Amino acid sequence: MVITVTALAGASCAPIPSLATLPLSLQFLATMATTVPASYIMRHFGRRTGFIVGCVAGGIGGVINVFALIAGNFVLFCIGSALIGVLSGFAIYYRFAAADCADDESRPRAISLVMAGGVIAAFSGPNLARATMEMIPGANFAGAFAAIAVIQVVTVTLLFFIDIPRLTAEERKDQGRPFGQILSQPRAIVAMLGGIAGYSAMTLVMTATPLAVVGHSLTFGDAALIIQWHVLAMFAPSFFTGSIIKRIGAVTVIALGALLILGCVVINLQGTTILHFSAALIALGLGWNFMFVGGTALLTSVIAKPEQAKVQGLNDFLVFSFVAIASLSSGATFQSLGWEAVNLGALPGVGLALLAALWLLLSKPANRPA
Repeated sequence: MVITVTALAGASCAPIPSLATLPLSLQFLATMATTVPASYIMRHFGRRTGFIVGCVAGGIGGVINVFALIAGNFVLFCIGSALIGVLSGFAIYYRFAAADCADDESRPRAISLVMAGGVIAAFSGPNLARATMEMIPGANFAGAFAAIAVIQVVTVTLLFFIDIPRLTAEERKDQGRPFGQILSQPRAIVAMLGGIAGYSAMTLVMTATPLAVVGHSLTFGDAALIIQWHVLAMFAPSFFTGSIIKRIGAVTVIALGALLILGCVVINLQGTTILHFSAALIALGLGWNFMFVGGTALLTSVIAKPEQAKVQGLNDFLVFSFVAIASLSSGATFQSLGWEAVNLGALPGVGLALLAALWLLLSKPANRPA
């Protein structure tokens, strides 16, 4: 729902068009800033406590955005959007919480199945956005943020039924290996690079897509439908991504994801019909899934329990640092240089991740994933 409405809601109250994606960018910046504190809060107080803190922030952010859109207050809308970013900074750890609950052999599948929950989001998010778009008279999209606040109440209720293992006091005292030793592993570098490149490229293209769709004489309904297929492509593969990783290895899956995102760019450069947008965004979603889930699974295989907080925190901080940069530059690039430039901007990072994964696959056996 955030992906579908935030840029368009920002455009409705922004003082100048180039600021339309600023609220969404602030969400990613807030997510980036939250990742490390969230990791340490969960280390000391447990995953469930951390997730509840995130839900409270997201619920408050949703309420603030309702009033911001009613008042047409862009600054207030930015503040509320940043709080929703805090929610995301905690929620991204659901995949690691899944890994905590699984043995070594089942871990990729556990991560993958939790990510598959996004299939529900693919249908409920855009449909809720459409259903609530005009729910509050004179304030388009405010209803969507009211729905986001309600969803946080539902999430907190569900969290009380979830039992996630906590670290023992002894494990919390043990800090594990130093960063230098962990990051000297080629697999750790490729894992992080896969997540960074895949997520930032996806964000760069996805953030500008609703603006490009509407700007090429298509409707908001078209934009919502395209985003729906995109989000479905992001999460539906998770039902089998874990099995694919088990069969061919996480590094190969990262490389396949990079090729899919390159395919998205090629499709987007061929035209701007609804078919082009839809096919490209489906390829983008599939590529993101393979790179992000593959990177997460690979990272969990190279760190021990005492190292989780600092390594997971560093990984997600780096991922969302680049995601924030991608989101910040997406709207401005689209307004000043056009849709083609947005797509070309995704090439360097994804190309680098692809080369790194291929190098690891072709290098000596000691560097290959188990």
